[in-house]
Amino acid sequence: MTAPRRAPEELRSHQWYGTDGLRSFSHRARTRQLGYLPEEHLGKPVIAILNTWSDINPCHVHLRDRAQAVKRGVWQAGGFPLEFPVSTLSETFQKPTPMMYRNMLAMETEELLRSYPVDGAVLMGGCDKSTPALLMGAASADLPTVFVPAGPMLPGHWRNEVLGSGTDMWKYWDDKRAGLIGDCEMAELESGLARSPGHCMTMGTASTLTAAAEALGVTMPGASSIPAVDSGHDRMAAAAGARIVDLVHEDLRLSRILTREAYEDAVTTVLGLGGSTNAVIHLIAMAGRSGVRLTLEDFDRIARTVPVLANLRPGGQYLMEDFHFAGGLPGFLSRLTDLLHLDRPTVAHATLREQLAGALVHNPEVIRPRDNPLADEGGLAVLRGNLCPDGAVVKHIAAEQHLRKHTGPAVVFDDYRTMQRTINDPDLGITADHVLVLRNAGPKGGPGMPEYGMLPLPDHLLKQGVRDMVRISDARMSGTSYGMCVLHVAPESSVGGPLALVRTGDLITLDVDARSLHLHVDEEELAARRAAWTPPPHPYERGYGALYHEQITQADTGCDFAFLARPGHVPEPYAG
Repeated sequence: MTAPRRAPEELRSHQWYGTDGLRSFSHRARTRQLGYLPEEHLGKPVIAILNTWSDINPCHVHLRDRAQAVKRGVWQAGGFPLEFPVSTLSETFQKPTPMMYRNMLAMETEELLRSYPVDGAVLMGGCDKSTPALLMGAASADLPTVFVPAGPMLPGHWRNEVLGSGTDMWKYWDDKRAGLIGDCEMAELESGLARSPGHCMTMGTASTLTAAAEALGVTMPGASSIPAVDSGHDRMAAAAGARIVDLVHEDLRLSRILTREAYEDAVTTVLGLGGSTNAVIHLIAMAGRSGVRLTLEDFDRIARTVPVLANLRPGGQYLMEDFHFAGGLPGFLSRLTDLLHLDRPTVAHATLREQLAGALVHNPEVIRPRDNPLADEGGLAVLRGNLCPDGAVVKHIAAEQHLRKHTGPAVVFDDYRTMQRTINDPDLGITADHVLVLRNAGPKGGPGMPEYGMLPLPDHLLKQGVRDMVRISDARMSGTSYGMCVLHVAPESSVGGPLALVRTGDLITLDVDARSLHLHVDEEELAARRAAWTPPPHPYERGYGALYHEQITQADTGCDFAFLARPGHVPEPYAG
């Protein structure tokens, strides 16, 4: 049902276009300069389409076309669309890591929405950091908003094998290092791994975060799993464009959608999907922008109640196209309704209950029933101990289970480059029982907390058939990765966290079931090491990097900028 139309003077954009002053005259004149007739925009909701398209972002390369579909929907619903190019965060190409620039896109999103004559927004993104960045900024601006996910790419193929981007890249790279395949096979894999526009089609960070966005209620129903090149993706984009106009007329702002209940349901979704560890950082940051305090304890508490029902790589067997045609997120959530807050609103329906009505699962192998889960508990665990007093996370569902409880001597690398150069040094004497430790890879130390956490195993162990070891770092890892990798150790080593004090040969115990990570060094010795420790130099003397280093918070609080995360009033601009 179409919402009652708001009077033109009730629209936010009226301040720019509808008054009798000189400034409004100027704004109207400049809109004529853009080629628009008065009847095309005056008195209509102005919709900002924030597009993260670029030529070097394969996840978003199709969004230039999808923006036209969004505009089509806006026009048909009686709105006036304006497309804004915003920063593109390409996981594949941007260095040192797009995580360093997530907060920059969040700032850009917030300030564009605040400073221009817009009444509502459609956000277009999907590659790992784009989804949280756009939603963080939009939450701070608090306008009616719909998110359009970029969608997963088509499945990869190689010699009659179905490939998952990222996940199979790691697998076959290890096979090459083990001498099992050669350069010819790798050249074929290079052309078969990623076959179309769209983000990773495994349950990596991109699919995890777009699914979380759908669970939060900010997308059209089922939007997060539609393949990027499917015609249904075009139709979804047009429907989002039409819906945002109604949301403006309803004045349904993002703050009414992004509630504590919504964030808890997003956590439930991520855990039930066996989703990426990166979602922990991003959802905590997103919730903070919504005035909701989400903690590591919330993830661990919910993880103990949620079974893993999505049989998706890297923890399972299938890919996102299979998930979509098995019922997508609506079908998946229909199997968890007793764990969800069903009476909260979404952008598409009055309640989540209404949105999930009639949702079905068409393939119980892809979306498992409750009595046949992939795992009885959520695929992530939050660890505590003297090595991570502020917490760490591990995606144990995507690891070899014999390592759930393991004690071994540490082999410590002070930085990623040193690790790359020396990991195969026979003098290190690394065995499968050792614990690989990487430090100075956290939010400040990385810088930017790169995806270094899936440390490579030494070649000689790969040739022996070893495919997993306990690895510990203050870094992140790709959501497409796998292995018993302990990540996000907080506080990080470069600010003096306990990881900075570990020495090669120290015994470390990981106990996933006990949620424990312990360094077997007595407190007196640790105190002596702490007294001798000196912080590494700051990598940036100026520019955005210096701002980043000054303002970035730790992993357990979401890695937002302190000045953006804190509460406080920001006035509307004076447009007259």
